[in-house]
Amino acid sequence: MAGEATMLRTIAELEAQAGAKPAAIDLKVIDHLDGHARRWLRASPLAFAAFSDAQRIDVTIAGDKPGFAAALDENRLLLPRSAMDDPAQARQGCGVGLLFLVPGIGETLRINGSVANADGETLVIAVQECYLHCAKALLRSDFWQPAQLASDGVAGFLQSSRFMALATADTVLNTDLSPRGDPAGLLALSYEGGIRFADRPGNRRTDSLRNMLERPHASALLIVPGHAQVVHVQGMVSISADLRLRQPFTVRGKLPKLVTSIASSSAELRDSNALARALPWVAISPPADIDPAAIFAAHVKLHKARGMGALVAKGLVSIPSLMRKSLDADYKRNLY
Repeated sequence: MAGEATMLRTIAELEAQAGAKPAAIDLKVIDHLDGHARRWLRASPLAFAAFSDAQRIDVTIAGDKPGFAAALDENRLLLPRSAMDDPAQARQGCGVGLLFLVPGIGETLRINGSVANADGETLVIAVQECYLHCAKALLRSDFWQPAQLASDGVAGFLQSSRFMALATADTVLNTDLSPRGDPAGLLALSYEGGIRFADRPGNRRTDSLRNMLERPHASALLIVPGHAQVVHVQGMVSISADLRLRQPFTVRGKLPKLVTSIASSSAELRDSNALARALPWVAISPPADIDPAAIFAAHVKLHKARGMGALVAKGLVSIPSLMRKSLDADYKRNLY
């Protein structure tokens, strides 16, 4: 493969290229479903779900009427099997990464944990992490605006795709479902043996990249907004800083720092009943009582970290109006 010398193999190499994980980045992560998370779930008709065990990393979509997934209590989430495209992926003890969307809102709710109970028609997810993800992926993909397909078949779908749900996991089943977004024609490029996609600025946790270095395998679903089909790709992965691989992903004169390749013998076009049920692109206004900036601020306040650094960071971001200004400025300056 091109650029063997620029393949990343260690966390040190990752941080040298993409920067170290900021110390304060986890302050927005809580370990339970608070009132804000429960309100988000009540408004969400759509989720992307990653499941992992020692052998496999899978990804699927869950969708139905808003509130199809609900909190059993602060530490457990109920997810109906009937809402999932591929319910067989969820097995007892699997690691879980979930991404919940609310129509019209750019930010997304991420819930990570494990399958505590897979018996019956409803999964019980033990919650380990809950946090709001920045809006950059949905902004770059213009997710809430339906699109036309460039042409029929897998090739046309890939060319038109603007959003990707990327599933990764480490060796102890910490599982991540990462949103990726780009304009059509720049999200995923085919090569002989698979697809490639760029790593864009995001929440800077780099969970998926770290997972892929530890366990070089991933599953991905590619979406064309407005369509109830997906392309599924699954296989071994490699991460590269090769300039020749990065240049085709240039947007607004900005080069991505890294490109990931998924080696897959085939990209499969599938119907998604979950997307068809969720109807996420029906024109409705976002709920007036959901304010992402307020959720970010509340979660920072709820974080259990102590020490002067944590107290200062909490003070700086805990005012929703200031948090909104900070988010808007970040989205404008650091979208690419």
